[in-house]
Amino acid sequence: MVTKPMTAPDIEIRTPRDPNTLANYHNFVTKHTKAEFEIDFEKKVLVGGVTLTLESFGEKSKEVVLDTSFLDIKDVKVDGKIAEWSVGDRVEPYGSPLSVKLSSGIAKGRTIELFISLSTTDKCTALQWLTPAQTSNKKHPYMFSQCQAIHARSVFPCQDTPDVKSTFEFALRSPLPVLASGLPTGSKNYLPGKAGKPGTLLYTFEQQVPITSYLFAVASGDLASASIGPRSTVWSGPEELLACQQELSNEIEPFMSAIESIVSPTYQWTQYNCLILPPSFPYGGMENPVWTYATPSIISGDKQNIDVIAHELSHSWSGNLVSAASWEHFWLNEGWTTYLERRIQAAIHGEPHRHFSAIIGWKALEDSIEHYGADHDYTKLIVDLKGKDPDEAFSSIPYEKGFHALYAFELLLGKDKWDSFIPHYFETFKFKSVDSYDFKSCLVDFFASDAEANKKLTEFDWDKLFYAPGYPAKPDFDESMVKSCYELADKWQARVTEKDSSFKPSPSDISSWVANQSVVFLERIQTFGSSFSASGIHLLGSTYAYTSTQNIEVLSRFLCLGLKAKATETYEPAAELLGKIGRMKFVRPLFRLLKEADRQLAVKTFEKNKDFYHPICRAMVERDLFGEDKK
Repeated sequence: MVTKPMTAPDIEIRTPRDPNTLANYHNFVTKHTKAEFEIDFEKKVLVGGVTLTLESFGEKSKEVVLDTSFLDIKDVKVDGKIAEWSVGDRVEPYGSPLSVKLSSGIAKGRTIELFISLSTTDKCTALQWLTPAQTSNKKHPYMFSQCQAIHARSVFPCQDTPDVKSTFEFALRSPLPVLASGLPTGSKNYLPGKAGKPGTLLYTFEQQVPITSYLFAVASGDLASASIGPRSTVWSGPEELLACQQELSNEIEPFMSAIESIVSPTYQWTQYNCLILPPSFPYGGMENPVWTYATPSIISGDKQNIDVIAHELSHSWSGNLVSAASWEHFWLNEGWTTYLERRIQAAIHGEPHRHFSAIIGWKALEDSIEHYGADHDYTKLIVDLKGKDPDEAFSSIPYEKGFHALYAFELLLGKDKWDSFIPHYFETFKFKSVDSYDFKSCLVDFFASDAEANKKLTEFDWDKLFYAPGYPAKPDFDESMVKSCYELADKWQARVTEKDSSFKPSPSDISSWVANQSVVFLERIQTFGSSFSASGIHLLGSTYAYTSTQNIEVLSRFLCLGLKAKATETYEPAAELLGKIGRMKFVRPLFRLLKEADRQLAVKTFEKNKDFYHPICRAMVERDLFGEDKK
């Protein structure tokens, strides 16, 4: 147990840059957070409190305002004394401000300690509680958090903005093993001065690298672990552990060595561990420090989907160490991370694999832009989120358009010069939060003495980069790995649209492919997917064993193709898959297409599985199926 507060490095906070918080973090900033909770599986709540160490920016304000959402606040103390406090009216989608009155202004640089006793409620949007029946071995309940983007405020009062970073301590009591986004410091059956429920243990963690509130993470369940590298472990349910270990063993350290050769500083978080969550987890991965949360869909038995881990590992620098100051600049997190992920792929597999991944990413970018419309504000690199829910703007655009922004600078400046800037950027802004204008200034200043590079950057159209909606310029990718995919797709197009029977499909057509080549092939033929007949979809699936594949990346694309072609034999398999996986990357496109193919089945499938989905996923699918009015 940590005996005295850790403090974050001095960080200059400017005028607030985040429109998605109600907190007055221009007056006070959180330096340290101590979270003490008991995990109550029976009532499905966290009960306890948080202690926030806040630093003042001046003596004018006699009030601290924090973000909350659907919390049951019991008591508030300032420096150990009962304080006057109130919870304001709810402001959608940002929750309710908690206002704490101070007896006097606090001098600049001085700190106060705010203790808040509380309980979460059944409306908490960050926590998912699984019954034993929803877990793999059907024996124990399970709970996990997902706080990105603005859901930490539904777990504890905080300055729920990525523009503020805090060090953390965790003291979490549970009858089942606990993980949190810090380094473990032990477990024991008592807390000095406090009695816990019989049959529970206290698990403690510390995070000495300052992190944003959305990186607060906790999970508790029937968990087991195994080593997968010299500084990495994998955690999962006991029944899945062997498969998870086999999939990830000896994969993490090469990723870490590859990225550490590109980025500075070296890995700051000591350990890199993976928690393979139950299938209702709504994302591919979540970059929670020390323990990356990952979807079980990456455990496909063929090591074909583990690049998700390369992505989440890259977040250890982009997003976690250097954070976007607001969700309007989210591309700085995800664009950098996608870029670094692909640099890892190039280092390990060769440069063609980087281009291959970028080609797959371009298709995801196309899908997102077509979904919103090419003129939509959410297709810009910098988006306007004033009064809006950041979850609504979540798509592949900040990932892929962000990647292309950075790749454009690699092409503009030359790879050697660009590579000299990468470590400078991360060293300059480590432990800090930045916006797009900080990035621009850093890049321009770095090359100020290089006449050629400076001229290019001065003439560069920054406004177009930041504010133009729609597609970026498409580079000339190395298509060596996709050539055979396109050629096979052309043969199928001739067969389907031109009734050319000369092409005879065979399993040998794809026998030499990696799984992602099937992804590219299936995405290519989706462009004429509505021309397929039901018999054509059946032939495609049976010939290439797409109907029986365990690789969800491939299966989901095939089912989307079948739904687009209105092939009824894919309707029930799609509905069945929607009851097994909660990852929004698969769930939302499948539901949208199933709605078009068979609305009644789509609604029935959602109603059957809505309690299985994480609250974030459930809310997004409700909007997809029923529109904005469905709550």
